[in-house]
Amino acid sequence: MATKTVSHSRTTPRPRGSTVQQILARSTRRLAAATLHYGHGTDNPRDDAAALVFHVLGLAGELTARDLARRPGKRAELAVEGLVSRRIRERIPVVYLTQRIWFAGLPLYVDERALIPRSPIAELIELQFQPWVVPGRVKRILDVGTGSGCIAIACALAFPRAQVDAVDISPQALEVARINRRAYHLERRLRLVESDYFSALKGPPYDIIVSNPPYVGTAEFKGLPAEYAHEPQGALRAGRDGMDAVRVLLREALRFLAPEGILVVEVGNTETTVRRQFRNWPFIWLEFARGGGGVFLLGAADLRRMAKDL
Repeated sequence: MATKTVSHSRTTPRPRGSTVQQILARSTRRLAAATLHYGHGTDNPRDDAAALVFHVLGLAGELTARDLARRPGKRAELAVEGLVSRRIRERIPVVYLTQRIWFAGLPLYVDERALIPRSPIAELIELQFQPWVVPGRVKRILDVGTGSGCIAIACALAFPRAQVDAVDISPQALEVARINRRAYHLERRLRLVESDYFSALKGPPYDIIVSNPPYVGTAEFKGLPAEYAHEPQGALRAGRDGMDAVRVLLREALRFLAPEGILVVEVGNTETTVRRQFRNWPFIWLEFARGGGGVFLLGAADLRRMAKDL
């Protein structure tokens, strides 16, 4: 008589892994418990966590209920955990971990060769610098200290008939800018130039000169959170009082500015120093609906009138 072997062991079910919602919640808790600085494209731990989850899972747009219920698997889960650990342990801004940032509504590549784009000038570009220029009359734009190329690329797309020049003293930053220029197929209208401010430039004047230059002074730099150590120091530091770049721009921009042109410069926390040192200058200090400040605008006529004080 045939016998039948009976197993008395139960089949252990495979662990199903965490859902996207659980991974996101766990990552947010870990980041919130750490002493981190935000301000490089995100301003809270949940946004940091979401950026890392989106990056690993290749997600885009708003998360749906279906997205949140997904179980992406252990490999993806461990990848997110690893990036969260690096964010906490090494204090790397999340944007450098994902190598993706949004500026003026545009997705851009960025890495540690270039400053992380976060300028409120993005809002001004979206408005085509109105009411200070007539957009249809803008033919030439210059971005001084372009870094990743974010301002130059946004300007080129906002002014599709304009030629844009973008300069930077750092060849490494210009390599990042080339990646972004290529992604938007702007090789014909966006020229990248290695230059110390205006030194390598010649040709017709510009209708708009815009710059987010270094403006961090020595004392302020020493007190910056650890996240800033991952950014190029040359894109942050501007001498003892943070004014080195501002002085160059005010002194030299007029030679390259069209008679009806404008100069737009971000000076961030150095605004108080600019106001004090250039007390009688007719700066227009811009306000932004989405927050941020420390950006002034000068028309060519006012710059010409005040140049005698430099």
